[in-house]
Formats: sequence, structure tokens, C-alpha cells
Amino acid sequence: MASASVSRVLPASPQQVWGLIGGFDALPDWLPYIPESTALEGGRVRRLTNPAGDVIIERLVDFNEAERHYSYAILEAPFPVEGYVSTLRVHAVPGREDLAEVQWSGRFHPRGVTEQEAVDLFTGIYADGLDALHQALTA
Repeated sequence: MASASVSRVLPASPQQVWGLIGGFDALPDWLPYIPESTALEGGRVRRLTNPAGDVIIERLVDFNEAERHYSYAILEAPFPVEGYVSTLRVHAVPGREDLAEVQWSGRFHPRGVTEQEAVDLFTGIYADGLDALHQALTA
């Protein structure tokens, strides 16, 4: 199983960051790659659409409001992986109430590509996503 992980320290409190990203259906609020999200099955599944019109369907598999993290599995997507599970987590920065560290990580089995190609793909998605989150927080 391959994995990818990216983290960023952002100029906002953990509560502010979680307030923006903590909703499972909140990706369009901060991630330009996902302009549309539809909650299904009582909010446990989200149907995402990217600018190209591709559909991504994800299921919430873990959610912890107090610890500020959630995990989800991809059920359907145009990505060359299977068995994908990802976690989005907000950490406090010790001694700094005005900063938060956000970690986006995932595990998956490459399908039709090398392990490094799959890792590079998701490392890029996570990095671009956290850059977009930084922009949303400082706009």
C-alpha cells in the first residue's frame, strides 16, 4: 500500500481552520478544484464535481469534532488508485494560539500506474489543496 502526506502551518487558530474545513461537505468553501459538493445519505457521502465535470464520490468513515479530524474513502473517482482512504486533520501549534497545522494524508493501492506516480499525484493534490486553504484563510 502506498501513502502520501502533506502538512502546512497556517496563520489561523485551530478553531478557525476547523470551522472552515471541518464540515464533510465544505470542500467548495476553500478548494477551487471542487466547485460543487452534494451531500448524500444524510451527509455520510459526498458527490463532488471538479471543473472538468468529473465526479468523485466519497464516504465519511471517521469523524472526530473534538480532535478536529475526519477520514473518508473514495468510492468512485477518475484516479488511478483503489482502496483509497484519506484523513484531513487540524493540529494546534504548541505555544501559538494564532497558528494551526493541517495535515492531509492518504493510503491507496496504485492501479495502472507506478507507486511513485500515484504518490506524486496525491502529494500534488494535497499540497495544492493546502495552498488553497492558506489563500482562503488570508483572503
